Amino acid sequence: MNRYDETAAETPGAAPERLVGAVADGEDSTVEAALRPKDLDEFVGQEKVRQQLDLVLKAARQRGATADHVLLSGAPGLGKTTLSMIIAAEMGAPIRITSGPAIQHAGDLAAILSSLQEGEVLFLDEIHRMSRPAEEMLYMAMEDFRVDVIVGKGPGATAIPLELPPFTLVGATTRAGLLPPPLRDRFGFTGHMEFYAPEELERVIRRSARLLDVEIDTGGAAEIAGRSRGTPRIANRLLRRVRDYAQVRADGVISREVAATALQVYEVDARGLDRLDRAVLEALLKLFGGGPVGLSTLAVAVGEERETVEEVAEPFLVREGLLARTPRGRVATPAAWAHLGLVPPQQGGGGSGGQQGLFGA
Repeated sequence: MNRYDETAAETPGAAPERLVGAVADGEDSTVEAALRPKDLDEFVGQEKVRQQLDLVLKAARQRGATADHVLLSGAPGLGKTTLSMIIAAEMGAPIRITSGPAIQHAGDLAAILSSLQEGEVLFLDEIHRMSRPAEEMLYMAMEDFRVDVIVGKGPGATAIPLELPPFTLVGATTRAGLLPPPLRDRFGFTGHMEFYAPEELERVIRRSARLLDVEIDTGGAAEIAGRSRGTPRIANRLLRRVRDYAQVRADGVISREVAATALQVYEVDARGLDRLDRAVLEALLKLFGGGPVGLSTLAVAVGEERETVEEVAEPFLVREGLLARTPRGRVATPAAWAHLGLVPPQQGGGGSGGQQGLFGA
């Protein structure tokens, strides 16, 4: 599937995957497996979550019990899958990996749960997209390690209780707010994954460079980190593309100059904006005087679907303080004008920028 990001994957009309997209596909998945840290000491960043999780796992090992169920929330690419594998490794247990969209019926979940071994870790990615019947079955499985399997239909249907071995469920979600409270409350530990600071991403990049046998200096790592949108997955992807450039057009060593030139070729600017991000900002600034402008009008101006602009480009632009969502429409901030090297128009006077708020929503 071609995707911009995780949200766009659920939306018709999503454009091809971006270099700065946070979803792993194809080559990304293969390389990620080789670059993933194997234990908590090796895991970079997320200090609070890592320390809290370390206590939970050590206490469980000392008691000789399975670890509490764990819920990890946060944007794609921040390490939720990696932490689930580390949990299994720290507990010396096997791991079973599945996803919410793959569980459409309660029977699908019952088949998975009934085949678990004692102490096994079940990683359920995108848990918020699981079907409601399966979700309700999961309540009892998490709390009592038991499920009721319905045999037959109508008045003759019989519920057969099925005892489950103790297991640890690790749920991952990009939208914690969509989880119903009864499900959230059954997790013994909840960790929210934050975006990474540039210094943390530099450590990720230097570690990945060692594993990929790539020579990189401090300036090169800093340059890539500054364009990685706070996401290790994007940092590793940019590192591989810069490695290609250094191998073909330089001496194989990634310096700050080589990294900057390479990422210019790949259209990723100094703040991590790519072609789509800049197209949205340029349309907002040059065509509509900085707004306010309706979302539909803005999408037409950049030649993209409304959903693509709203779900793919806008979240990062808002997080970077370059764009604001208002009741009247989208508005550029002073930082957006500065980033593109443009001078904002004089306020007042009823120019065309203010009129654009009448169109779209």
